[in-house]
Amino acid sequence: MAKKFFKRIMPDHDTIRHHKHLQIFGDLLHDPNLWHLNRKSVSGAFAVGLFMAFAPVPFQMVLAAAAAIPFRVNLPLSVGLVWVSNPITMPPLFYGAYKLGVWMLNWPETPFIFEPTIEWLTTGLLHIWEPFLLGCFVLGSASAVLGFVFVRLLWRWQVVKAYNLRKIRKSKQILK
Repeated sequence: MAKKFFKRIMPDHDTIRHHKHLQIFGDLLHDPNLWHLNRKSVSGAFAVGLFMAFAPVPFQMVLAAAAAIPFRVNLPLSVGLVWVSNPITMPPLFYGAYKLGVWMLNWPETPFIFEPTIEWLTTGLLHIWEPFLLGCFVLGSASAVLGFVFVRLLWRWQVVKAYNLRKIRKSKQILK
């Protein structure tokens, strides 16, 4: 069931291979391991995608693709999972990362007002970058580990459930 679900939500291979931003990877996108749906590739894709979702940089999808290729995990899932941090969820995620970093470093919280301008990025971010990046790294790592473990457990549960159903059906056929 897990494999069927992921197969249903994944984009077509050709769509990804011919995506204009992913053309920088060239023939690397033709590796069949990047398109497999198995426990290892899907759980690894969750780890890569969720970790990159907390990277506070633009072009997270390209970073996720660049990480998926050497780890040989499912590329479409890795790229799609970075959308956990989208324009709606990004402010609370990154504010939470900042708060976590402040708590971990035991620093006083610096009041700031975010403004989406180049000026704020060059001056306002200078006061909060250390706890912000630490929080992003910790949250990204934690979500990657949790996503990896969750998918592995879910996949295992589905396999055991299907095995038990087959065993029950087989025993019913024998009794007939």
